[in-house]
Amino acid sequence: MPATVILGAQWGDEGKGKITDLFSESADLVVRYQGGNNAGHTIVVEGERYALSLIPSGVLYPSVTPVIGNGCVVDPKVLLDEMDALAARGIDPGRVRVSANAHLIMPYHRKLDAVMERYLGGQRIGTTKRGIGPAYMDKFSRFGIRVQDLFDPKIFRQKLEVALREKNQILTRVYNQLPLDLDEIADEYLGYAPRILPHVTDTSLLVWEALRDGETVLFEGAQGTLLDVDHGTYPFVTSSNPTAGGACTGVGIGPGALDRIIGVAKAYISRVGTGPFPTELHDEIGEKMVQIGGEFGTVTGRRRRCGWLDAVALRYAVRVNGLTELALTKLDVLSHFETLKIAVAYDSLGERHTEFPRQQRVLYNCVPVYEELDGWVADITGVRRYEDLPAAARRYVERVEELAGVPVTTVSVGPGRDATLFRS
Repeated sequence: MPATVILGAQWGDEGKGKITDLFSESADLVVRYQGGNNAGHTIVVEGERYALSLIPSGVLYPSVTPVIGNGCVVDPKVLLDEMDALAARGIDPGRVRVSANAHLIMPYHRKLDAVMERYLGGQRIGTTKRGIGPAYMDKFSRFGIRVQDLFDPKIFRQKLEVALREKNQILTRVYNQLPLDLDEIADEYLGYAPRILPHVTDTSLLVWEALRDGETVLFEGAQGTLLDVDHGTYPFVTSSNPTAGGACTGVGIGPGALDRIIGVAKAYISRVGTGPFPTELHDEIGEKMVQIGGEFGTVTGRRRRCGWLDAVALRYAVRVNGLTELALTKLDVLSHFETLKIAVAYDSLGERHTEFPRQQRVLYNCVPVYEELDGWVADITGVRRYEDLPAAARRYVERVEELAGVPVTTVSVGPGRDATLFRS
């Protein structure tokens, strides 16, 4: 049975956690395929709020096996703390499975992430300083340390010694920082091994066997399409591939296993950190979106920048991911505006663009071309059938569908599980 991918169609923070949680009810496995604890997924169940940063959203269902794939980078302390927090709330973390080939986030990754960002000054990327980027750098430099290395102390110390030889030179000579101690790091990380070992497996094989046996598998992306290291607004991106292709390499399955690819998009748009943002609002409307939408990062608490929905960027996400459908979230936030806008094109440097520009110079000079729609100015958080939405709200959803070129099958009108409307 083919697998379903749920991913962000914007700059992240689209509400993927909620959508994944909804679809997880009928899933057997839910698999994170990239990123680390720089991704925050917030889920509200019967008034209870759960904030997950590394463990897949499906963990809230007792029948689901949550899987952290080889494409992820894992901070073992964060993983164990998150498991303990779930256990304290009556949720069994024993079902969590972690790829032996996932790379570890080490203390020097976090340290370098912070000092490198500070060193960049006005050119900073807007990283979460969790060590994600430096961990991926080591992975592709081919001297990263993987989860499986925790279970061979000799190999772990050898790899750590090689890594520290370089990292301490950089920290002390380039950034004027104190060196890190090998024994201290080794003792800490090898101390995590006994608790992590029961969760470690060949997750590629685990997923393949589930698909072979006709089980339902969801692949959960972190961040969003426009933060993809290859296809996003580089260099203001994450260090991995949140796009659908990343699911194949980040789990270890072939592209033929994917047939349903759901892009999650807000009814408006936001991004955190720095980088170009054509429809960003610097006025009271943008501030109102922030406050009503609770636009503050789950992991960092950083304020998100907000703006009108960008159909140009959305069509781009449809194309590079091969999206088969959209889930539109936070439609209720737009209930507070009498007139709504959607960007249908950009004007930049004397040219009109209906496709997302790839040149940074063009993107930074984009002026959005807006289409206006009537708002509905009515509370829709209690609506439970799409047909019961105000006519203007339905027109908005259907216009998004037309502009994106794929059906909007799911509409969220509030944070709870039940505040979700399904369209055939």
